[in-house]
Amino acid sequence: MAQKGVQLDRESFSCSICLDLLKDPVTIPCGHSYCMSCVKGHWDAEDQKGIHSCPQCRKTFTPRPVLEKNTLLAALVEQLKKTGLQAAPADHCYAGAEDVACDVCSGRKLKATKSCLSCPASYCEEHLQPHYDSAPLRKHKLVEPSKKLQENICSVHDEVMKIFCHTDQKCICYLCSVEEHKGHDTVSAAAERTERQRELEGSRQQIQQRIQDAEKDVKLLQQQLEAIHQSADKTEEHSQKIFTELIRLLQKRSSDVKQQIRSQQEAKGRRVKELQEKLEQEITELKRKDAELKQLSHTEDHSQFLHSCPSVAALRGATHSSSIEIRPLRHFEDVTAAVSELRDKLQDILREEWADISLRVAVVDVLLPQPEPTSRAGFLRYSCEITLDPNTAHRDLLLSEGNRKVTRMLQPQSYSDHRDRFTGCWQVLCRESLTERCYWEMEMRGYVGVAVAYKNISRAGGENECRFGSNDKSWALSWYSNSYSFWYNKKETSISVPWSSRVGVYLDHRAGILSFYSVSGTMTLLHRVQTTFTQPLCAGIWLYNGASAEFV
Repeated sequence: MAQKGVQLDRESFSCSICLDLLKDPVTIPCGHSYCMSCVKGHWDAEDQKGIHSCPQCRKTFTPRPVLEKNTLLAALVEQLKKTGLQAAPADHCYAGAEDVACDVCSGRKLKATKSCLSCPASYCEEHLQPHYDSAPLRKHKLVEPSKKLQENICSVHDEVMKIFCHTDQKCICYLCSVEEHKGHDTVSAAAERTERQRELEGSRQQIQQRIQDAEKDVKLLQQQLEAIHQSADKTEEHSQKIFTELIRLLQKRSSDVKQQIRSQQEAKGRRVKELQEKLEQEITELKRKDAELKQLSHTEDHSQFLHSCPSVAALRGATHSSSIEIRPLRHFEDVTAAVSELRDKLQDILREEWADISLRVAVVDVLLPQPEPTSRAGFLRYSCEITLDPNTAHRDLLLSEGNRKVTRMLQPQSYSDHRDRFTGCWQVLCRESLTERCYWEMEMRGYVGVAVAYKNISRAGGENECRFGSNDKSWALSWYSNSYSFWYNKKETSISVPWSSRVGVYLDHRAGILSFYSVSGTMTLLHRVQTTFTQPLCAGIWLYNGASAEFV
């Protein structure tokens, strides 16, 4: 009871706005007291109305009263704080709008600490005590405070609903079970809870397993992200180094060509100058001779003239003939042409190789989930054109319909010899290399095998070496005697589903997924392979007598 008195005293010194002990208490004209900041904020909001009211009694004041600190209340509050009761224990806090209130408290209600499913009611710590002290009440089911206790009460009979009706899938009371639910499949709510709790735990385990799997995937993707960054940085650095080396090499070759041109320019120029100087000396000498002859021709002394004639005859024998060949001259134009040709070749190489480099950049692989389609329309998005390669066809197989149909014949066909031709089994491969996601369908008649295989599968020898599905280089689905069979590395897996003449094949090379479907009104999965493909794949077919297959 002493504790209750302290609570009443505390309530008397609490602000009805903030519900805490008064801070800088003020008393307004109507006699009610508040924290100065609380009532000031309340009146600030009412300023635009021009009328100020008491938050409790709603009495109005005009004009706005002047607030003065109530020193007596302030002293009493300070004394109350010194008692150590500034904050009440959490169990005795008053219930707010979001809290569950005690159903027994009168006046201002305290927070409930427990709810009783048997009563049903919620209690604060003080009013809950009888449930701990009284033997009959100790048998009641206490739970965390709940605002939904009334949902446990039957709206018809006002009784606690402790029974679950399986027939109507709802909770009922014991009176319901003998009236409108009479004869229904009922169990106790506790028993139903136990069963559903077990199911819930199973669901939680599945969820937790999915969480673990997802966390592993997140970790794996993080590793992939780091690997992408590291690989990109390393590749960029390496590519930059290679291009720098290429640029340096081109610069060196440019310098070499320049040096050779200048060296040749100097050598040829020196030769021309030497010849030019020699000719100029010869011209000077000839002019001197010409002057002498001119002077001799004017000599009137016959004896002197005849005395000089022998030298004229000698000059006639040394008559100059030009050593300069008159022909079109080619200086360094051939060099320009050769460099231009080199440029064109490099541009062609860069253009061709750049397409390959861009393709390799575009097909960088990461572990991103790509779910398999769930409908035929989804599969057809990945449909691809398949044509059979005549160079691989066994001589007893006839290709037709633009190499999209193959038929097993009784007589050999006139195929030329080729190293890719199957000689040990009645088989044929397609031309295309399959490395992406792709899908194709085939119409079959007779004993037919639909397959995918590596290109390096053996073309001769025993069945184990070359027959589709009898080695580790091929995967095959066959139809025979009204049943399907999947073959890989000589191991057979029988498949019991209704037969369809059309089979669909889905391949996701990167993900390592190969699926075979029976295609009719719906798509039925026949067999699915999850593996790692190490080489490009080719579609393949093998047939027995009279059988045929066609890509559609």
